[in-house]
Amino acid sequence: MNTPLVAAPPRSATEVVRAYVALTKPRIIELLLITTLPVMFLAAHGLPDPWLATGTMVFGTLSAGSANVLNCYIDRDIDEVMRRTRRRPLARHQVSPRGALIFGVILGALSTLGLGLTVNWLAAALSTGAILFYVFVYSLVLKRRTSQNIVWGGIAGCMPVLIGWAGITGGLSWAPFVLFGVVFFWTPPHTWTLAMRYREDYAAAEVPMLPVVATERRVVGQIIVYTWATVVCSLLLWPIAGTSLVYPVVAAVLGAACLWEVYQLRARLAAGKTGVDLRPMRFFHWSNIYLALLFLAVAVDSLL
Repeated sequence: MNTPLVAAPPRSATEVVRAYVALTKPRIIELLLITTLPVMFLAAHGLPDPWLATGTMVFGTLSAGSANVLNCYIDRDIDEVMRRTRRRPLARHQVSPRGALIFGVILGALSTLGLGLTVNWLAAALSTGAILFYVFVYSLVLKRRTSQNIVWGGIAGCMPVLIGWAGITGGLSWAPFVLFGVVFFWTPPHTWTLAMRYREDYAAAEVPMLPVVATERRVVGQIIVYTWATVVCSLLLWPIAGTSLVYPVVAAVLGAACLWEVYQLRARLAAGKTGVDLRPMRFFHWSNIYLALLFLAVAVDSLL
């Protein structure tokens, strides 16, 4: 088991602010916003209303931050054990658990009220539902009990797509649900390759991620299945949303590159590579690029 990393509490106001900001996991929020803004372009068939777009992005950021802070509060025990997470503020005792809990609840309340008052109450309800799902279903129930944790827990990460659409239109339709499906199928292989790299961490923390409880062959097989589902689902947006040819062409090229990368992973496994020699992080980093460029294509196509 990894030795917890202990640090002295922050002393200056700047250090305190940085610690609380770190609890929100800004890098994850960036990824969520990448899927939110392009959907608003699609919903508006061009440039979205700046007031609605700004409100959705600002209070959507607070919503994602709330979920991440509350997740850090729940996972503070395993974060101390894992090398990948032991530098987080709660694991290093830079923020008190009570302080983190209060901060997370305040962010959640502000996000709900902000979205309701400046955007619409459907967006606010979807945002609140995402927070509650991530905290109570994923963090408290699924994460430590089943290898399917990220499959169903990833639903919370799909919600910004629906929130962005509802923020502009005040309703929902099939198009955002297609993009919801893209993020849903994309999340497991993205997370599993990260878990392959940090398998020992998850095992030490007794978190049953698929790479911990299954063979590498089975994990890679599942990654291939979900990657195919992601690519196929991405192409459905063309007929359902009535995009121009720009989007499906870009989606097809990006999908082909993503599939090539995942089959390279399988080839390394077939060649006898294992553990870090499989280089699962290649696919992890590429999947980030894939999702960002795919949603960028959604926005660009909407402007044409």
